Amino acid sequence: MKKRYNLTDLDCANCAAKMENAIRKIDGVHDAAVSFMTQKLTIEADDARFDEILKEVVAICKKVEPDCVIHV
Repeated sequence: MKKRYNLTDLDCANCAAKMENAIRKIDGVHDAAVSFMTQKLTIEADDARFDEILKEVVAICKKVEPDCVIHV
């Protein structure tokens, strides 16, 4: 399953790169992209675990950029 989410308050390209690299390491994630310029997050992951993976993604984003909000 591939889904795209809008982000708010992603403040720098370096933070976006850190998020993207960490998300790609999550078990079950096939691909991930975090765009600072468009403030968008794209995740391609296993359908069966998508909700669980999304929770991990939110936790990673909060750790890297505490003000960033993922609009689910």
